[in-house]
Amino acid sequence: MPVNEAVLSDPSASPDHRPLDPPGAPPAADALKVVPVRRTGQWTAAAVVLLLAMAVNSLVRNDAFQWGVVGEYFTTTAVLRGLGLTLWLTVLVTALGFVLGTLLAVLRMSSNKVLRSVSWGYIWLFRSMPVLVQLLFWFNIGALYPQLGIGIPFGPELLTVKTVNLLGPVTIAIIGLTLHEAAYAAEVVRGGLLSVEKGQLEAAQALGLGAWRRLRRIVLPQAMRAIVPPAGNMLIGTLKGTSIVSVIAVQDLLYSVQLVYHRTYQVIPLLLVATIWYVVVTSVLGVGQHYVERHYARGTAGAR
Repeated sequence: MPVNEAVLSDPSASPDHRPLDPPGAPPAADALKVVPVRRTGQWTAAAVVLLLAMAVNSLVRNDAFQWGVVGEYFTTTAVLRGLGLTLWLTVLVTALGFVLGTLLAVLRMSSNKVLRSVSWGYIWLFRSMPVLVQLLFWFNIGALYPQLGIGIPFGPELLTVKTVNLLGPVTIAIIGLTLHEAAYAAEVVRGGLLSVEKGQLEAAQALGLGAWRRLRRIVLPQAMRAIVPPAGNMLIGTLKGTSIVSVIAVQDLLYSVQLVYHRTYQVIPLLLVATIWYVVVTSVLGVGQHYVERHYARGTAGAR
């Protein structure tokens, strides 16, 4: 047998004359390089958890927080009364804000240019003004209109009332927060309505459904999937935003604890009382938002 044929028939005869691997064949086992899995995410998460544990340990073991005082005032009558007013303001302002916001959203989507302009102007104005400025403006409305009256145009007034007696701090808080809330709610509702495919409305019209039934049976159930998440965030934001009414002496949760620490000079523990109550209520609202979202996401990929 010739030498070259022997080498080809026996690859082990000479390493320099081994046949090449056929195209597409997997490499030999001894040629693979084993690379360990990098677990950067797990190590980062472990470091974050360690930092959080250190922060919690600092909170619990730091005597300057005066946890005994926190427990003492956590369920006092004054604090619970302020918490009740905060919750009442949150529910009322959110409800009124979304009612007015829905009207503004419908006007914004109207074919009437005047109605669209009015809605756009309202949203532009109240989204541009800080809510604190609005509250202070309404609080000082008596400087512009000392009294309000109802009567015949260019004739005698039939009923007159002083503004200071008509608009108390709580009323001013409701007006200012509702007008602010409605401007944002209008955009949330409009975004939800625009998320419904136009073909759905055309199909409902073809079936002869009226405008109200189309809105109630076709549009809203689908729009709610896009409305609920931002609406839930707005509700939580309104809960925390009500603390700003303390500047006009509305006795909400924050103002109630302020009254206490102005008397006892225990600022930090009383602020912790308010903070913990906000965290508790926000957590409950977050759980409720989760179940509402799951209800409206039935039958979709987002359901969980």
